Amino acid sequence: MWTNEQRYRRFTDQLPGEIEELRGKVSSSPWRQSFHIQPDTGLLNDPNGFSYFKGEYHLFYQWFPFGPVHGMKHWYHMKSSDLVHWEEAGLALEPESYFESHGVFSGSGLAHEEKLYLFYTGNTRDDDWIRTPYQCMAVMDKNGEISKFKDAVIKGSPKGYTEHFRDPKLWKAGNFFYAVIGAQRENLTGTALLYRSENLREWELIGELQIDLKEFGFMWECPDYFDIGDHGIFLFSPQGLEADGDLYNNIYQSGYMAGSKLNLETGVFTHGPFLELDRGFDFYAPQTMLAPDGRRILIGWMGLPDVEDPAAEGGWSHCLTIPRELSFLNGKLLQQPVKELESLRGAKAEIKDVLADGHKEYQSFTGKTYEMILEFENKSAVEFGVELRTRHNEKTVVKYTDKEKKVILDRSLSGAPAGVEYGTVRKTRLESHRIKLHIFVDVSSVEVFVNDGEEVFTSRIYPSSDSEGIRFFAAGGEANFKAVKWNY
Repeated sequence: MWTNEQRYRRFTDQLPGEIEELRGKVSSSPWRQSFHIQPDTGLLNDPNGFSYFKGEYHLFYQWFPFGPVHGMKHWYHMKSSDLVHWEEAGLALEPESYFESHGVFSGSGLAHEEKLYLFYTGNTRDDDWIRTPYQCMAVMDKNGEISKFKDAVIKGSPKGYTEHFRDPKLWKAGNFFYAVIGAQRENLTGTALLYRSENLREWELIGELQIDLKEFGFMWECPDYFDIGDHGIFLFSPQGLEADGDLYNNIYQSGYMAGSKLNLETGVFTHGPFLELDRGFDFYAPQTMLAPDGRRILIGWMGLPDVEDPAAEGGWSHCLTIPRELSFLNGKLLQQPVKELESLRGAKAEIKDVLADGHKEYQSFTGKTYEMILEFENKSAVEFGVELRTRHNEKTVVKYTDKEKKVILDRSLSGAPAGVEYGTVRKTRLESHRIKLHIFVDVSSVEVFVNDGEEVFTSRIYPSSDSEGIRFFAAGGEANFKAVKWNY
C-alpha cells in the first residue's frame, strides 16, 4: 500500500540506487513491449504536448517514476523523426513551483516563433488535501532547454466550477491563441471551457462550449478541438457514463462529436452524436497534432485509470498506442495506422484459402510481434475470424458474427486477467459480408483496425511468452480469406 509520502515525491528526491533497482525489476518483466512507447520505470498515462518542432515530432507522457501507481506526475519527453523510432529525451517537467506542488498534470504543445510552448495543469493540495488547479506554461527552445513561466497563467477554477479543471489543449487561429480545458460544474456534471489569448500569458474565458450535452458524465478530461476540412471535431474523455448495451463498457470513455466548425467568438458548436473512438478495453485520453504534411495524427494512452494491470507486478504499467492518421468520411472519424509504420515490416508471409467449419493453422503464421492484414468474404458461415497469441487454452479472438452483424474482441482467455470486473468481451455492430482486419500485435497488446479504420479495438493482453500461434476459423459454413503478415 503506497502512502501519500511515497506517492508524492519528485524524481530528484529518489533514494540512492532506487531507480537502478527498479530498472532491474522492470527488465525482467515478460510483458515489455517492442514497438510501443512505454515507461523505463513506473507508471505512464496520458500523452501530452504532442507536436512538431524543429524537424522532429515531440511527445511527452505523464509519468510517476517510482512504481506502477498514480503518484506525483512528471512529464517525460520522447522525440522522433518518423513517428516510429522514438528517442528518449529524458525528464521534461518536474513539479517544482507552488503552482504544481502535487504534480505536473496533462496539457498540450504548440510551436510558435521558434519555440515550443507547453500548456499544462499544475496540481496542488493544501494541508487539508483540498486541491487548487493552476494552468501553467513552459517553453522549450531550439536546443531542447525547457523553462517555466514564473507564475501560473490561470489561477484556480472559474466561478461555478469545482477543483476539477484541467488538461488544456492549445491551438492558434488567426491572431489569437485558443484553449479548451476540461471542467466540472458545481452540480457535478462535466463540461469544457473555451479560453482565448493574444500573447499566451493573459487568458480570457469565453465560456463553456455550447454543446447539446447538458448532463453527460461527471467530468470531461483531456479535451481536444480541431478541424478536418469543413468539419469541426471535439474530442474528449467523459467520466461517469453508464454502460448501454455495447456502448460505454469501460470504466471511463473516450470519444468525439463532429459538426460545423466551432464558433470561436461564442463557443457554439453544432454537432452530431457522441461516438466512441475505440471499442477495445484499453484506450483513454487521446491527443492529436497536425503534422507538417497536413495529416491529423492521434496517439492515446493504452490504459485506463483505476483498472488492474498485470504488468504492475514487474514495476511498470501502461504504454501508448501506435500513431494513427485521422480522416473524416460519411459523418465519422476514421483511424488508420500511420504509413511510417511500414518501415518496421520484416519477413513477409501470405496465404489465401477457404475456411469451412473449422480451424486452420499455417507454418509461416506465428509470432508475438507482427503486423497482419486479413480480408474475409463470408459465403455461408455463422461466424469467422482469427485467434491470436494461441497455445493450449490461451487465445485472443477477433471475429465477426453474421447473426448479430457484429465484430467482437474476446480476451477472456488471453492470459493473465485484467479488468475482468468490466467484462472480457467487446462488440460493435458492422453489417458487411466483407471484413478487413488490420492487426498490430506486440508482446502485450493488440490493436485491430476494422474496414480501414471504421472501427478500432485497442487492448492490452497478457499471454504466456510461448503463446505464439495464429489460428483462422469459420463456424457453421464457409468463408474465403486471404492474409499477409510481416514480422516485427
